[in-house]
Amino acid sequence: MGDKRKIKLTFKKVVSEQFPINSKRGGGIIKIDAWENEKGEVVKYSLAYINHLVLSDDNGRVLGYDNTHNFHHKHYFGEISAVDDFKSYQDLVDRFQIEIKEFIK
Repeated sequence: MGDKRKIKLTFKKVVSEQFPINSKRGGGIIKIDAWENEKGEVVKYSLAYINHLVLSDDNGRVLGYDNTHNFHHKHYFGEISAVDDFKSYQDLVDRFQIEIKEFIK
């Protein structure tokens, strides 16, 4: 019988930021997390605008991007859709920064 040990991949959390949004600007919080592998490549990420006053579903996530469940996807008012045109983590950060302006005044 062959050796069936699982290889444990180790990821290092390199970004963990939270930005509270003043209620005059829309309220809520922006939360950004990212992990890299040993090569310095972003392998896991979560970008989220959370505001429970705007949306009670999806843990208050009004807008977000992540790659949990083994695919790149977008959260928008509780709906989840695949990001079919994924290019890079930085591309999604840039997209998120543009789209968040819809909610942050």
